[in-house]
Amino acid sequence: MAGVGRRTARRGTGLAAALVACLLTAGCGGGYSPAGPFRDLPRGAPPEVGPPTSSQPAPVPGGPSTPGSSDGRAGDPNVVATGLTVPTGLVLLPDGTAVVGERETGRLLQVFPDHSPARELMTVPGIDTAGDGGLLGLALSPTFAQDGLYYAYISTASDNRVVRFPVGGTPNPVLTGLPRGDVHNGGGLVFGADGTLYVGTGDIGDPGLGADPASLAGKVLAVDVFGQPAGSGPVFARGLRDVTALCTGGDGRLFATDDGNGGPGELDLVTAGGDLGPGGSRPVLEVPAAGAGLAGCAVSGPYVFLGALTGRKVVVTQLDGTGAPTGEPTDFLADRYGRLRTVVLDPSGALWITTSNKDGAGNPVADDDRVLRVLPPSSAADSPL
Repeated sequence: MAGVGRRTARRGTGLAAALVACLLTAGCGGGYSPAGPFRDLPRGAPPEVGPPTSSQPAPVPGGPSTPGSSDGRAGDPNVVATGLTVPTGLVLLPDGTAVVGERETGRLLQVFPDHSPARELMTVPGIDTAGDGGLLGLALSPTFAQDGLYYAYISTASDNRVVRFPVGGTPNPVLTGLPRGDVHNGGGLVFGADGTLYVGTGDIGDPGLGADPASLAGKVLAVDVFGQPAGSGPVFARGLRDVTALCTGGDGRLFATDDGNGGPGELDLVTAGGDLGPGGSRPVLEVPAAGAGLAGCAVSGPYVFLGALTGRKVVVTQLDGTGAPTGEPTDFLADRYGRLRTVVLDPSGALWITTSNKDGAGNPVADDDRVLRVLPPSSAADSPL
């Protein structure tokens, strides 16, 4: 099902060129000028550690069950948190718990694999949820054990930006001035093994901006922890529509989910200098519109798991050594929990998945929105990480 669903291109604006110039010269970060080894001290209370601890490892979940009550002990064991509002970003902490961010409220909550009640940590301020904006992505600092810092991709009234903060602390700008629109605001965040922060943006509804090298829209950007350009410049790859998620595999390959906003969705292999627009690299996988709305990805060996909002499922595809699908993708959890968004893989091989049924396009039930933790299909679960 690899395809060529591409976009038309137009030139960007002088203002967009100025944004790139700002990023290249000052990082647009405001206040971060590296002067030696990174020793950023967190402000505010550090994240509290809840169960399980290193002596009580996270329990391995079972296979998919029939959805039941909101209490994972008494009903559906896949459900580890309920009653959330559009949980979007999710990161795993070293103690086996997770922190999830709500797109529309900016709240961060700690979620426990043993079904303990979710615990509110803080609310990220300054978020504007107009259009499809809000808190759109989360990542942990590469040195989280030392600095306790979270990175978040958020929308404000004037731009999209990346900020960082400890729990209870004030968010500091890392990367500002990312184009902001009513649609296609992006929000992918992931750190590479070398500490590079990859940032996925949307074309804000203007397909020409994704192809325009003078614009930060419709791109995958590469910066360091301070927001300074990594490598030859901030634009790592171009020609995308709406990068809703980024994920990396054990071999270091970088993938992006590109939402079609009503059209086909794409899984793209992102490479330095890559052009994913018309005439550029073909997507690894194209998912028909009816089963797409791609909004999350996770990699386990040769398997890639894609959260599909419109498709109400997780799309599973297996790739060969060249990065090409080995057969037709399969569906996982189809029509079991509604619209599925973020997908993250933990060290035990379990998938953490967020639902998105209260985003205005779903049909929420009493428990929504939820966080799931479930083993993927057996063949994928047995794959080495």
